[in-house]
Amino acid sequence: MSEPLVRIEGLVKTYPVKGGAFQKVLGTVRAVDGVDLEIYQGEALGLVGESGCGKSTLGRAVLRLEEPDAGSVIFDGVDVLRVPRKDLKGYRRDAQVVFQDPFGSLDPRTSVGDSIAEGVRVQGLSRKDRGRRVAEVLELVGLERYHANRYPHEFSGGQRQRIGIARALAVNPRFIILDEPVSALDVSIQSQILNLLKQLQRELDLTLLFIAHDLSVVEHLCDRIAVMYLGKIVEIASRDDLFSSPTHPYTEALLSAIPIPDPTVRRQRILLEGDLPSPLNPPTGCAFHTRCPIAEQGLCDVSVPELRPVNSGRHEAACHLRTGDHQDLNRPLLNSQ
Repeated sequence: MSEPLVRIEGLVKTYPVKGGAFQKVLGTVRAVDGVDLEIYQGEALGLVGESGCGKSTLGRAVLRLEEPDAGSVIFDGVDVLRVPRKDLKGYRRDAQVVFQDPFGSLDPRTSVGDSIAEGVRVQGLSRKDRGRRVAEVLELVGLERYHANRYPHEFSGGQRQRIGIARALAVNPRFIILDEPVSALDVSIQSQILNLLKQLQRELDLTLLFIAHDLSVVEHLCDRIAVMYLGKIVEIASRDDLFSSPTHPYTEALLSAIPIPDPTVRRQRILLEGDLPSPLNPPTGCAFHTRCPIAEQGLCDVSVPELRPVNSGRHEAACHLRTGDHQDLNRPLLNSQ
């Protein structure tokens, strides 16, 4: 197997929580808590989980839009967290991002062409070459060359997200992080953007980290999927393995919420009790045990499970009762209905 293009090792990002008249530190939120991930050249890795689990923070930390507290991000053999900021120009070209809000990520006072050209201007292209590149990427994402002279408010939400993708593509990146890129769009527009991304990935040999809260969104785009809960990866597998043989109870619950486009088929819905625990005061042991229908007292609330292989291959899960010494893949989920 080839070396991964991106290797994330032990990544940690915390935020101090302050309060009172003197802004005293009251605690620490561990938004990303020791994450390990590998992303291979040309693949699309999905990262899914509930809002507040740390997905977007992980993406920003990988890009060094926020500085991690510990760990490493090795891109093409170089740990970019050890590179001084002034020397990150090459990484800024190779690694790009598409944000969730297509309107908020564009300057309303700047034409679409100038917004797209900003990255290539920083990379040193001449005005003539910048204009040519803007026209090329607009056509790549299904827009017209004359759209370069218009402003963001003149476009629909789907068109603005195409502009955001064009801006990311302008510098010929190798790796793109897509942070909830379709969550603000109508379902019909979502499918168009997902099809566009799949086409671009294939044609340009792009490597993608696709962040989403909905497993159904990543199903048709991603080769592998990692499931995140309260700052940790709890399961990672190929798309087919994850959908056919989910191992972690949290993954099963997420999959059970996906509607089936067949009125004659009913899926058992797994209802999780309670809300996502506060990252300021996470549970002891397995972070999921407070909502897990199969948790065992004295084990799950005491010991933190590690990611372990499931059977064979590259399928891993962090569950005491589904992997390792206590493995029982047939253990039922108690609140299915």
